[in-house]
Amino acid sequence: MNAEPQKEHIWLNRLVGEWTYEIEACMKPGELPQKLTGTETVRSIGGLWIVAEGRGEMPGGGLATTILTIGFDPAAKRYIGSWVGSMMTHLWIYEGTLDADEKVLSLNCEGPTFDGSGGTTKYKDVHTMISATERTLTGNILDKDGKWNAMMTCTYRRVR
Repeated sequence: MNAEPQKEHIWLNRLVGEWTYEIEACMKPGELPQKLTGTETVRSIGGLWIVAEGRGEMPGGGLATTILTIGFDPAAKRYIGSWVGSMMTHLWIYEGTLDADEKVLSLNCEGPTFDGSGGTTKYKDVHTMISATERTLTGNILDKDGKWNAMMTCTYRRVR
């Protein structure tokens, strides 16, 4: 098997490079947002996948390492991926789509609630390409009333 990159895979190559980021995160409703910084290195695997390794500050102090993978499954016609972080034991599995303008990649997943209930809820990560040197990631959580709430916004700036 030797898969050839398709236009969806080529789109992912926009992310390849070295980035710095600034996060504004609000972990609980009503809390003031925290501002955190870090770096991310994104590389391609065979032109079919990207792997992004992030290193940065965590809310409440300390450092975190994160790994994001994203690829495209031509059979399912969906972007797919995963995310892990050094601060938790949950493996996040993504599935999503790119908008018609090819600027916004929305990835959906399910994960643990952070309210201590032990349940799960839906999440949506929205990756927006602002330009070749700037992009954003907005992490959203579905609340009990069925409304999406932004938990954090991360602004990335290309270093190289």
